[in-house]
Amino acid sequence: MQMVMAIIKPFKLDEVREALAEVGVTGITVTEVKGFGRQKGHTELYRGAEYVVDFLPKIKIEAVVADAQVERVVEAIAHAANTGKIGDGKIFVWQIDRVMRIRTGELDGDAL
Repeated sequence: MQMVMAIIKPFKLDEVREALAEVGVTGITVTEVKGFGRQKGHTELYRGAEYVVDFLPKIKIEAVVADAQVERVVEAIAHAANTGKIGDGKIFVWQIDRVMRIRTGELDGDAL
């Protein structure tokens, strides 16, 4: 099993969710986050005063998937989240050693 975490632009959430459903992902966790990378924020004008927005709103999506699904999941996210502009986000993948479904006590692949 592997954890796939993606940081994407907020308006791409529905497209990514649909793409994940198409490749068989049955559950995801979504968190509203703020951050910056190469975008480095931007300046805005409010009531005549200019100020810097350092942290930009993003969406973090997390899903634990079977090893056989990882490449399809990464490709689905990358395709659905892509706008071709700076700030599209990143995808991280790492190994998960153990999973337990709390309600039933199922372990690992059965718990997904």
